[in-house]
Amino acid sequence: MNKPLAERLRPKNLDEYLSQSHLVGPKGSLRHQIKSGTIPSLIFWGPPGVGKTTLANIIAQETERPFFTLSAISSGVKDVREVIEKAKKSDGLFTTKSPILFIDEIHRFSKSQQDSLLGAVEKGWITLIGATTENPSFEVISALLSRCQVYVLKPFSKEDLLALLDRAIQKDKEIASKKVNLKETEALLRLSGGDARKLLNLFEILLNAIEPGTPITNELVFENVQQNTVLYDKNGEQHYDIISAFIKSIRGSDPNAAVYWLARMIEGGEDVKFIARRLLILASEDIGNANPTALVIANSTFQAVNTIGYPEARIILSQCVTYLATSPKSNAAYMAINTAMGIVKKTGNLPVPLAIRNAPTKLMKDLGYGDNYQYAHNYKGNFVQADFLPDEIRNTIIYDPGNNARENSQREFLKKRWNGKYNY
Repeated sequence: MNKPLAERLRPKNLDEYLSQSHLVGPKGSLRHQIKSGTIPSLIFWGPPGVGKTTLANIIAQETERPFFTLSAISSGVKDVREVIEKAKKSDGLFTTKSPILFIDEIHRFSKSQQDSLLGAVEKGWITLIGATTENPSFEVISALLSRCQVYVLKPFSKEDLLALLDRAIQKDKEIASKKVNLKETEALLRLSGGDARKLLNLFEILLNAIEPGTPITNELVFENVQQNTVLYDKNGEQHYDIISAFIKSIRGSDPNAAVYWLARMIEGGEDVKFIARRLLILASEDIGNANPTALVIANSTFQAVNTIGYPEARIILSQCVTYLATSPKSNAAYMAINTAMGIVKKTGNLPVPLAIRNAPTKLMKDLGYGDNYQYAHNYKGNFVQADFLPDEIRNTIIYDPGNNARENSQREFLKKRWNGKYNY
């Protein structure tokens, strides 16, 4: 049986590897580690089809280490221990460097399975490389996480995906025999969603469905590539599309759509913690101070569903989802921290104004630390007209609550605080 196109085009070395230039480009930190041969245990975090497995294979080849692999979906503690024993026996046979154990979908390992890796990683019997599509801070136990470096892999850019298509056309003999006539690429790129493997699979399916030399247009792609939108693939293919629809429905205050997408995830077997975490984030990012209780409800939901689990957790999730969807919305706090971080990156470490510096010693007091500080509680209404920002960015508006009715009191306070500089 012929290998699929994605497998035939799998890069063999760093020079063939597309994307992730922040890690393996000429100045990438991981490239430097690979070239030096000093590879720590790693966790690759990123969406499907961005090259996590490929990069693990390349690391093993470039550093000339034995390579063992497990899938967290089908492996248990016994399998882990057997592979560790094989790795220990192979260590020193071919190289003085520890063998690499690659675990795909490591977030699906239970605590006991992850615990079984600790000793081998700590003693250097193996160099662990884990791949995950989920946030390792939540899904990987802290003891194992502390022994690994986490690298974030990004979705392929448009340029990367186009380069991948060109590579397939130019270098794959089977594709070359199809006499490819690629006129438009937007549909292929849109359907792939930044997933390189999905892009190549779609491209191969399309070429097998049309006559050689047929002009490939966006319309032709949509006509011939049928996406199954009924099933929910929690392993990756539609995972991000469904959660995106779910979040956008709540943000758009549509409880009907929100509960529908919730049901799709539940029926597909989505992890209850994953759903509850997303609700926690949304409660702060999209509702925020327009209804601060939303964060309390979302946090209570997270605690409750972790205690109860399915099937009853579906009721709690539904209550939370409908509450969040029907709540007033504000992203002011989310925008404020993004704006503030942007200012910090642009302006660097601006000095703290002397008036609000801490002055625990006489020398600091003599230098003017804390001079002219106005203690707000000594003034009428516990309010003092003062600016607490560094002089270089004085009077900068960072937090703007907008026009949400729930934030009227904040707006009125800020008008007073900033002498009317907030305009609505």
